This record gives sequence, C-alpha cells and structure tokens, in this order.
Amino acid sequence: MQESGRKAANTIILAERRVFSDSFKPLYGEGMGLVEEAAEYLDGEGRVAAKQISRSGATLYAAESMRLTTRLMQIASWLLLQRAANSGEMTRDQVTAEKSKVRLDTESAHTSTPGWDELPQVFRDLVARSMSLQSRVRRMDEELYGSPEDAEAATQAVQSPVFDQLALLNTAFAHR
Repeated sequence: MQESGRKAANTIILAERRVFSDSFKPLYGEGMGLVEEAAEYLDGEGRVAAKQISRSGATLYAAESMRLTTRLMQIASWLLLQRAANSGEMTRDQVTAEKSKVRLDTESAHTSTPGWDELPQVFRDLVARSMSLQSRVRRMDEELYGSPEDAEAATQAVQSPVFDQLALLNTAFAHR
C-alpha cells in the first residue's frame, strides 16, 4: 500500500502540468476572448438580429443566450481560479474549495429544436464554440480534481462512519 501511495505521489498529471505552465495562457486567452466576443455580440449585433426572427425563435434566442452567458461565466471562473493557482495567489486547496462552486455542465438546446435554424449563424457559432470549450475545460478539470462522482464518494467516505464497513460487505458479496 505504501508503495502505491508513493507511486501516485510521483505520477505526473499532464493536465496539472499544462495548467501550471505557460501552455495555460492560450486556453485562458481563448476563454476570456470568447467571453468578450459573446458579450459584444449579445449587446450589439445579436440584439438587432433577435428582433428580426419569429416570436418562438426570439424565445429560443433569449433562453439560449442566458445559457451561453452562464456557461461562459462558469468557464471564466474556472480559468481565473487556475490562473490564481498558477501565479501563487491561491493554494491548490483554496482553488479546490472555490472550484466546487463552479459548474461546467451548462447544456444547450439541440440543433433539432424548433426555431434553432432561425437563430443567427454568428450566435449558433458562439454557442458551438462555448460548448466545445466547456467540454475541454471539463475534461481538464476531471483530470486535475477527479470527476464529480469521485468527489461525492470521497465526501461520503468522510461523512459516514460505517462507510468502510459497507464497502467491505459490498466487496465480500460482490465476488459471489
């Protein structure tokens, strides 16, 4: 057991190395650039374009723009936390605690949703790019911090005094 713990301590996590190096800067720049681009679009050209589509299309546009904004703000929060850790402003434990408030699972309407084709192409492209970025950030987050299921299991293990006994029983009966 001691040896595997030592081995785990010596394992290099590529995502961690990427986040805590200069190669993080392009991802950070892409994320923050997309936030700025979306804000400019939604406040300008997008506002005008939304007035030119049907009522149902405008409703979808409003809902999807809220999802887009939420998704990008969550991504920006994650990126800022990683930058703070990278620069030494926050410890990894502090980042982990704050990161638990960040959600990287904001869905989008499906392209088959009625009215989707009415949405301006620039807007649909922003949505697609934000979904792609969210997916990359989520994968990196899971590599760095584990999946949400891992965190939930760890929390249960700490909170439940009988968790170890249940795990032993589960293991014993699983082999039958």
